[in-house]
Amino acid sequence: MTSVLNVDTIADKAGTGPVGLTKQHAAKAWAQQDGAAATARDSFNVASVTDEGTGDASYTLTNAMSDSNFSVTALTGYKAATSIEIAHLRELTASKVRIRNSNSSSYRDPDTYCSTVQGDLA
Repeated sequence: MTSVLNVDTIADKAGTGPVGLTKQHAAKAWAQQDGAAATARDSFNVASVTDEGTGDASYTLTNAMSDSNFSVTALTGYKAATSIEIAHLRELTASKVRIRNSNSSSYRDPDTYCSTVQGDLA
């Protein structure tokens, strides 16, 4: 069953005026990527994933951000119990996020890249 809410105005609690819904702070994009296969396991607002080299992956946004001044939170993971992985933000444009992964000694493909984009869409 699907519900639909159609309204012309959302009023404040007192009923004296409309409430402006101009800024939304929900994630604008996110992805969980397979590090070895360079594929998205699941994502939102991600058009494609690219293997940029060992431990280096990017994704292109379906709907671009307004500029490159947005925030990305990224994590990488490797299943080895003794491994400490580090996610590096390598490139950030209005339509592309590129993340590089390394451990203490080299760049390598992680099992998983996870990232979330926050900011304003174009």
